[in-house]
Amino acid sequence: MRNSTRSQVDPFIVMDVMEAARRAEAEGRHIIHMEVGQPGTPAPHGAREVLAETMAREPLGYTVTLGLPELRARIARLYGEWYNVDVSPDRVVITSGSSGAFILAFTALFDAGDRVGIGAPGYPSYRQILRALDLVPVDIETAAENRLQPVPDDLAGRALSGLLVASPANPSGTMLDRAALGGLIEATQGQGASFISDEIYHGIEYDRRAVSALEVTDDCYVINSFSKYFSMTGWRIGWMVVPEDHVRVVERLAQNLFICPPHASQVAALAAMDCHEELEANMAVYRRNRALMLEGLPRAGFDRIAPPDGAFYVYADVSHLTEDSRAFAAEILEKVGVAVTPGLDFDPVRGAGTLRFSYARATADIEEGLARLRRFMEERQT
Repeated sequence: MRNSTRSQVDPFIVMDVMEAARRAEAEGRHIIHMEVGQPGTPAPHGAREVLAETMAREPLGYTVTLGLPELRARIARLYGEWYNVDVSPDRVVITSGSSGAFILAFTALFDAGDRVGIGAPGYPSYRQILRALDLVPVDIETAAENRLQPVPDDLAGRALSGLLVASPANPSGTMLDRAALGGLIEATQGQGASFISDEIYHGIEYDRRAVSALEVTDDCYVINSFSKYFSMTGWRIGWMVVPEDHVRVVERLAQNLFICPPHASQVAALAAMDCHEELEANMAVYRRNRALMLEGLPRAGFDRIAPPDGAFYVYADVSHLTEDSRAFAAEILEKVGVAVTPGLDFDPVRGAGTLRFSYARATADIEEGLARLRRFMEERQT
């Protein structure tokens, strides 16, 4: 049988790196994982306990498409707690991870052929989901002086139907302050385009809290997930906040595409939102790991880096070391057993000269990984 042209998306390279690391582990090697943006901790213990009790008490079947009402209400309350923003639970849509939210958002907002701006470097699956939906991803090459974030002038002359912005960003970890975010929203809406804010790394910040687009406008889509701050990647549970008059549009799509989000994951997610002590303990690990990375990477020879404002990544310029980041990452994995992500995942043009290092795992792993990276660079120079 033939394949559709829209199925010809690029691979998600970090997943290929994960598979190479898995094969190495199957051969008995000890691999340090700095490739994947996944917390090394499980879902909070309190969340798992509540789920176990619920599963013993009742069957978990379909929920209503928009998600458990109590979970939607709790997420709405989170916006008051974190941002002092009043959000109606009716505007909250529970999704099958942020990936499900992107599919719903792109399908609800855009028609085939519409042009959607995304920052480069940026999360690679934005581009591939857009292509799979017959939409046109428009890479906006961001500048180091703008901390690898788009600015309003970048939108001029691009004829966009929408703009997707992430803050904190993946892979850079940089954030937009309120003025910068507001400027982008104003420029986007001034062109009659839709604004989508990816806020999946909110909660993982270091010196200041991230700003939500909902602090600026209600006329936007906000996407978030339980994967990062709440340490629930494999549970595939996320959410969206959409304008009131878009709720029914998104609901109809979700009914047909997904039926509903996973019931068990919704139960656990609701409980996770109140596991403050465990979640802040995770943050203490990220803070420690970030400090180690900012000290250890330059000592190893990866000195072209900038401190991340949030998330748990360091994005390094290695263009002076290689012209092929994918081969360079493979060499690091082979020689010292550290898995890192080639920048080609995030920036098709400049990514051959960059690497992303994740520090989401245990501190002992970060210390060992940095020691191995230092050894790799020392041996490479002899």
